[in-house]
Amino acid sequence: MYSKEELCKKITVLYPEIGQCGIGINVDYDKGKKIWAVDLKKGTHELKHHLEIPDADACMNGKQCVSLGLEIAQLKKNIEGQQY
Repeated sequence: MYSKEELCKKITVLYPEIGQCGIGINVDYDKGKKIWAVDLKKGTHELKHHLEIPDADACMNGKQCVSLGLEIAQLKKNIEGQQY
């Protein structure tokens, strides 16, 4: 298993546009649900994502987190849609 800091750093390497750990992104492990809770914030926009263990493992192995990547793309569209 890896720490939340390790997973957060890996996510920011794969998706550098989302910010820094503790500022634009927070990661916590939910023992009850056995998932990683990823909270992304950019300005007034916020996205909460549940990252399943296999997806988190893929991230840690240097592959993109597919479900998280889709959510990040949507967040970027929402942010860009408000910037004129």
